[in-house]
Amino acid sequence: MNEDMLYDKAKAFMECCYPELGQSVTQLERRLEDVAAEIESSGTYHHTYEELEHGARMAWRNSNRCIGRLFWNSLKVFDCRGLQSVDEIRDAVFAHIRFATNEGRVRPTITVFRQEGPDDQVRIWNHQLIRYAGYRTQTGELIGDAHSISFTEQCTRLGWRGEGTHFDVLPFVVQVADEEPRWFDIPEELVLEVPIRHPELECFEDLQLKWYAVPMISDMVLDIGGIRYTAAPFNGWYMETEIGARNLADLNRYNVLPKLGAMMGLDTSTDRTLWKDKALVELNIAVLHSFQACHVSIVDHHTASKQFARFEQHEMDSGRALTGDWTWLIPPVSPATTHIFHKQYDNRIVNPNYFYQQRPY
Repeated sequence: MNEDMLYDKAKAFMECCYPELGQSVTQLERRLEDVAAEIESSGTYHHTYEELEHGARMAWRNSNRCIGRLFWNSLKVFDCRGLQSVDEIRDAVFAHIRFATNEGRVRPTITVFRQEGPDDQVRIWNHQLIRYAGYRTQTGELIGDAHSISFTEQCTRLGWRGEGTHFDVLPFVVQVADEEPRWFDIPEELVLEVPIRHPELECFEDLQLKWYAVPMISDMVLDIGGIRYTAAPFNGWYMETEIGARNLADLNRYNVLPKLGAMMGLDTSTDRTLWKDKALVELNIAVLHSFQACHVSIVDHHTASKQFARFEQHEMDSGRALTGDWTWLIPPVSPATTHIFHKQYDNRIVNPNYFYQQRPY
C-alpha cells in the first residue's frame, strides 16, 4: 500500500472515530498532521490507545455476520503491541483466556498484538484459541472435530501428541516473522468446558457430549485505518445454535443427529418424519440447559434476534447506515420466527473490520 493510500485510509477512519470520541475538529486536524508526518518519515503510522480501542469496537460494530453487535461498545481491549517474544505473546493469550472466561461470566475481549510490518508479522495458527482436535484413522473413521483435521496434522508435525479422543483440546501455536512456529499446551485450569445434558431425556447422557465455554476467534486480521493487526484474538459469548445446530449437528462436524434421533426413538427411515428437526431442537435445548446449569454465559437465538433489533434501532438513531449479511444473521434454527428472516440488509464492507486471512501453514 502506497503512502497516499494509507493516509487516505487513516483519514477516513479518524474522521469517523474522533467525533464519536467527542474530539474537536481542531484535535482531529492536529492528529491528521501528525499521522501524515509519521507516514512520510517511516511509511506507516501507529494508533494511540484510544484509536485502537475504539477502532476495535467499531470493527465489531461493522461485522456484517455478527448478530451480537448490540454490545460492541463493551469490548475490553488489551493493548499488547509492545510485546516482542513468543513467550510474552503466549502469556498474554493465556491472560486473555482467563479474563474472557471469567469463571463462566464471559466478557467480550480482544487482545491486539503488534501491527504488520514489511518483514514482521505475528500469526496465531489456531482458528480459535480453544478448539478440539480432529483425527482421521487409517480406516477412514473420523474422531473429534473434522473441521480441525488439517490444523491437528500441523500440530502433530510440530511435535504435539493428542490422546485421540473426541474432545482433545488443541495446543496454542504462534509464529513471529520468519521464525519457526512454537506450540504450547493450554493449561487445563484455563479451559472451561460444559458437559451437555438434557433436562428431560436421560438417554442424552449416553452421547457424552461437551463443549468449551468461550468462542475466541484467533485467525482473523483486524484492519483499522489501513493498519493490519494479523494477531488480534477476540471473543463474545455463544449463541446456542452455534453449538447445537452447527458444531455438534453439522454433517462435517460432530454429526450427532442420527445417534440422537435413534436414541429418541424417532423414525429416521425417511426425512418426511422431520426427525432431524425434532432432534435438532432437543439438542439446542440441551445446550441452553447445560450452559445455564453451569452458570456459563449463553444466549438463545430468539433473544439474540431481539437484541439485534435493538442494535438496528441504535444505529438508526445514531445516523449510521446498517450493514449485514442476511445469510449469517438468520439463526440456523427456526429463522422465520425472527424479524431478521423477513428483512434485507446491505452487505457492503465498512472499515474498521475483521477479515479472513490466508492460513500461515
